[in-house]
Amino acid sequence: MFNLGRREFIALIGGVAAWPLAARAQQSGKLPTIGFLSSRSPDEAKESAAAFRSGLRTKGYVDGQNVAIEYRWAEADYGRLPGLAADLVRGDMAVLVATGGEPSALAAKTATSTIPIVFTVGGDPVRVGLVDSLNRPGGNATGVSLLTTSAEAKRLGLLNEVVPAASVFGVLINPNFQAADAQLREVQDAGRALDRPIQIVNAGNDREVEAACAAFVQRPAGALLVTADPFLTIRRELVVSLAAQYRLPAIYELREFAEAGGLMAYGVSLKEAYRQAGIYAGQILKGAKPSDLPVHQSIRFEFVINLRTARILGVKFSDNVLSLADEVIE
Repeated sequence: MFNLGRREFIALIGGVAAWPLAARAQQSGKLPTIGFLSSRSPDEAKESAAAFRSGLRTKGYVDGQNVAIEYRWAEADYGRLPGLAADLVRGDMAVLVATGGEPSALAAKTATSTIPIVFTVGGDPVRVGLVDSLNRPGGNATGVSLLTTSAEAKRLGLLNEVVPAASVFGVLINPNFQAADAQLREVQDAGRALDRPIQIVNAGNDREVEAACAAFVQRPAGALLVTADPFLTIRRELVVSLAAQYRLPAIYELREFAEAGGLMAYGVSLKEAYRQAGIYAGQILKGAKPSDLPVHQSIRFEFVINLRTARILGVKFSDNVLSLADEVIE
């Protein structure tokens, strides 16, 4: 037996509390568990999830070996996210990773004020109340801002340059998305700056997406901007096929749309954002605090053009626009 003074006892307890989350979990014989909450679907987001695990590996963590990952997918039904987040919190997560935009991040933030959160969002996490500031997040959350909602004006400008004869630009927005109001303001301001009429149509389910694309042709709209939103990302093959059916030149937020046959896409690298989320999750498992990790702002934007689709639609890209492209799909 040995005796500890009060000061030594407090120091010992404090040291145990400061152990990295992964080390404490391994001491108890259980792998530390990451709760992965997403508004997306497992098939559609499999490459993003793989990028997350790749980032995690850079910090020495491999799923099934020294860390476990539990996935919860909302399948673009934002109303399911609070329940899925609460379910993960009850499971004693070491880190809660909330991906697929603001709906997931806000659900995670509501579910816990103590478990560390790493999010991926499209807009400003300060404005929606996720963090105190970008450099000093405060609280239990940090993550990645993809800057997708702030790029709507840029996308509309590119559309205007590629389809200058369009008298009206159609804009597809999901009103159920938290960033919808900000997106609406941005595209309206951009339309006024371009002196072009903007035709806004809301769509929050498959039937409304189909009706919206038909409405763009009937009014008519000469080109289409599909706003950044996980709901529309999951349905990218549907949206792209409808744009092709109605011969609507369209621009989207992610390269995945252009790869699926969309005319062009301008936005951040989704894989890189998820990889960064994995890096942050690994750092937290090693003992870093979310409040000390600045929100990472994605700065790698990609402009992808699908020339096969352009030929089908009869759209011609100028040499200037082609020179701006990071990738041209032949």
